[in-house]
Amino acid sequence: MPEKTEGEVRGIVRIAGKDIKGERTIYLGLTDIKGVSFMFSNAICKVLGLDPRAKIGTLDETTIKKIEDVIANPQKYGIPAWLLNRRKDYKTGKDKHLVMSDLEFTQKSDIQRLIDIQAYRGIRHMLGLKVRGQRTKSTGRKGRTVGVVRKKKK
Repeated sequence: MPEKTEGEVRGIVRIAGKDIKGERTIYLGLTDIKGVSFMFSNAICKVLGLDPRAKIGTLDETTIKKIEDVIANPQKYGIPAWLLNRRKDYKTGKDKHLVMSDLEFTQKSDIQRLIDIQAYRGIRHMLGLKVRGQRTKSTGRKGRTVGVVRKKKK
């Protein structure tokens, strides 16, 4: 990879398996990674002492490695457990922070577990209905047949 000069902004930066446009700010660019929220992105900037408004394309390789390490092991850097997206994991009981494909796989396996044990939430997922107690009388009708279908007159 060619050395970049001072002030040069790279076009694309790869962090945690995601390509991020170099002209985006660090604060907003990190939120492109699935599993990284605005609050978590801000915490990463605070822990590493980065300017959140700086362009993500101006970061060097060592800083990118540090960002990836904070995303992988946030508690090692003092990020509180309430900011993580997987507290008290079902299998291990530990606090984790999952990103990208790990997060998607874990969500799918959690829903499949609920379906397998025939829990109420699992049945609602299986039927494609609202899961968290929302109203269904008049909302959530996308993709479903609504109302009366009249027969065509001859």
